[in-house]
Amino acid sequence: MHRGSALRWSHGTVAELLTGRHNSLGLLRLVLASAVVVSHARILGYGGKEYLHSFSGGQTDLGKLSVYGFFVLSGILVTRSGMRLSLGRFLWHRILRILPGFWVCLAVTAFAVAPLLYWRLHSTLDGFGGAHGPLDYLTSNWAVATAQFDISGIMADGRSAGLVHNGAFNGALWSLRYEFLCYLAVATLAVVGVLARARRAVVLITVVLGWLVIGQASTKAFWTGPYAADILPTFQLPPFGQINPAFLVYLGFAFALGAVIELYKERVPVSDPLGVAALAVLLGSLHYGYLFVVGIPAFAYVLVWLAIRLPAAFRRVGAKHDYSYGIYIYGFLVQQALALLGYTRWGLPAYLALTFAFTLLLAVTSWHLVERQAMRLKDLRIGKGGNGGSGGPGRIPRQAGNGAEPAPQQATGAYAGTSQTA
Repeated sequence: MHRGSALRWSHGTVAELLTGRHNSLGLLRLVLASAVVVSHARILGYGGKEYLHSFSGGQTDLGKLSVYGFFVLSGILVTRSGMRLSLGRFLWHRILRILPGFWVCLAVTAFAVAPLLYWRLHSTLDGFGGAHGPLDYLTSNWAVATAQFDISGIMADGRSAGLVHNGAFNGALWSLRYEFLCYLAVATLAVVGVLARARRAVVLITVVLGWLVIGQASTKAFWTGPYAADILPTFQLPPFGQINPAFLVYLGFAFALGAVIELYKERVPVSDPLGVAALAVLLGSLHYGYLFVVGIPAFAYVLVWLAIRLPAAFRRVGAKHDYSYGIYIYGFLVQQALALLGYTRWGLPAYLALTFAFTLLLAVTSWHLVERQAMRLKDLRIGKGGNGGSGGPGRIPRQAGNGAEPAPQQATGAYAGTSQTA
């Protein structure tokens, strides 16, 4: 009786079901990236509040919630990568997945979009270069630092004219520095052997981060998270630029939740009743408060549950061509350009349609010409390591009975994400 009830309640564990390509992680990353673009449309195009802002009582909005989702998924997949690869190979994969696409995005912004918009504002390119020009934009931001947000005053002029509502060419890039810091944390834990032999330490780290989050968020039902938190003063961290410890704590908590799910995946049940309950908790906390106390942990389980339980047809989305990173890094840029060119006058539906048309075009181009080509260097020999499966500090040997490792697959950047096998 007890055994039968348990079988009806659970369909298995995450370890059994969230493997290889037999999941909908590609679809979820695509949805999260698109949700960020949709959320930004209202504020960038029309200066309004982003979707879910009112529903959540100001706790968050659709874009920020999606970023938390990215960090949860990244925590799962990057931790899996850290357990499987040597240190050098792990860092090489992370660099290949984030930086080439990011660098090309910076170049497209500086040398294609910015001149067009400068001409639109001034009918000349005189004064386009110089201080805070395109070259400075590249040198200031190349290490995912986003230290310079404008180019030659274009966004400042557009804002003064009422054409744009944000002074940054690409404000969506802010999360990449925190994502990379999470990568370095995983690398450190792998090197010292925590991932392989002391995974309870990751639970302890998650508890500490959660305690910092809950300690603040529990005092106010509609707490706005890192935007209201004052954990420590901001500081400069070369080459990543200015770091806000509050974002490290809140985003790090989401990432750590994903890491714990991965490390204890053989104990995490895949349960439809639990998934529905977690979804109810997420929605309830969004509307009635305490999102950061109970909603974000519930969101972590919801994402895993959906990745496994969505219909099998969805598993093909993003399995071969992953455009989610491109959508994330180009969406904000396209929206700013369209707003400055005056296309918001056609209304939100048309503005959003144009946004996705141009963003998808850039994302597809980025994937096929930049990201995918860069990822072909994943197995480049590095030192004495040999192939991508070479051993090293922090790598856990494959246990007998677990079957062959999944075939290598494309990685999704961690705006936040990575490959299913990384």
